Amino acid sequence: MNNNKKYIGLWIDHEKAFIVTLIDGNQTLKSVYSDVPGHVRPSGKSRSATPYGSQDISAERRIEERYRNQLHKYYKKIIYEIEDADKIFIFGPGEARIELKKEMKRSKERFIKIVGIERADRMTEAQIIAKVKAFFSEDKR
Repeated sequence: MNNNKKYIGLWIDHEKAFIVTLIDGNQTLKSVYSDVPGHVRPSGKSRSATPYGSQDISAERRIEERYRNQLHKYYKKIIYEIEDADKIFIFGPGEARIELKKEMKRSKERFIKIVGIERADRMTEAQIIAKVKAFFSEDKR
């Protein structure tokens, strides 16, 4: 873990990400917040037989589309923060880590920097830093 290589460990969910950067044994921690409101599922409405029923469906689509666009912006913000890494380790509790990987896959150069993706529970900042250090100290990639 030297030679001025920049290793990044990233704990992510839909609300926030913690980016741990390791360079020559020095570490930094940065938080990135999504500004994405919780994913609201419309109440159990079904398609109505009235002429106004389709308005509910299009409103639901607009809400879903807005949510996806906000997540896309969040992932772009994270990618900007980590794009100069030599190696990237992504972990977190939900689907955000997989969605970020898909977003990064659009650029093969960024995608090949990913050396690990794991499911992980919610963690304290100290636990996140320790996990990243442990991952890269065992680095045989």
